[in-house]
Amino acid sequence: FQMQMTPEHVVSFHYVSDGSEALLGMTASELQQDAQLLFSIMNTRDRQDLRAKLIQSAQTHEKLDWEGRVWIDGWQDTKWINLRATISLLEDGVVQWDGIMLNITQSKLEKLEIEQSRRELEQLTAHMNQVKEQERISIAREIHDDLGGNLTAIKMGLASIAQQITAGNAISLEQTSHLESIVNRTFESVHRISGNLRPSILDLGIVDAIEWQVTQFKKQVGVKSAFATNHSDITLSTEQAMALFRICQESLSNIAKYAKATNVNVRLEASDDEVLLEVIDNGVGIKDADKLKTNSFGLRGMHERVTALNGSLAIGPSGEGMSGTKVQVTLPL
Repeated sequence: FQMQMTPEHVVSFHYVSDGSEALLGMTASELQQDAQLLFSIMNTRDRQDLRAKLIQSAQTHEKLDWEGRVWIDGWQDTKWINLRATISLLEDGVVQWDGIMLNITQSKLEKLEIEQSRRELEQLTAHMNQVKEQERISIAREIHDDLGGNLTAIKMGLASIAQQITAGNAISLEQTSHLESIVNRTFESVHRISGNLRPSILDLGIVDAIEWQVTQFKKQVGVKSAFATNHSDITLSTEQAMALFRICQESLSNIAKYAKATNVNVRLEASDDEVLLEVIDNGVGIKDADKLKTNSFGLRGMHERVTALNGSLAIGPSGEGMSGTKVQVTLPL
């Protein structure tokens, strides 16, 4: 194209190639007759930005390099275009740009997708760091309040017994029983804290662990739940077992919070080359918009776990023409 601009900032095309019709849906003659047609298919922000770039180029005599969006009404489509041109000075203060107009839609969308993924990863990382910090605070509080309190009580009890022994007094059975009960509570606290860090149920295998989760969910939430598997024992790596356990945990938690379901089915199956986990409910279902929310850290965390293990995660309707949600995880063996 050849584009000219007067000192009054009036823009016109003196030459446009026939490729304009495939790119913009406008013929070369239409653009040469009225250059404002190009600006008319831009949104306000991009239109103002292009005018500012033209004025800046005219004042500094620098090359024009601009990219923005245009709306092709006849195709009901938005395109990203890039204008690149060299500038030359004509008579009476008129400037002319000789250049090309490129369709950069694909590369621009890919770039925007990468930037969006990077932002989401940063948000997820920040959220995970916050969760880790909250877990550290919680563990520190439990150790201080629970274990610390028990150990202090044991120390005081032992000091009392030592004083009685020194004084030659008899030690009552009540005192020893009390100390024993404190020691037992301490063991329970240690077991609970370690279980929160890594569920001990996983030591029994992923099949028993998932079945236990479903049973606990049924007891605590009161929703009819069933578990099915095609193997009594499925051998997985520690990372795979933890990922499936946490994804099942997150899925059941989401059902309890949002689904309003009356029936839940969990299925764990293994073949020669992959393991499959499905969590299906008959609740209200999940909207696509909800899956894209920036604060959907639970869903995003599930995706991150699966991606790290070269697996796949699908979240959608529980079945054709059915309400509810199906979470499907596949990991390679």
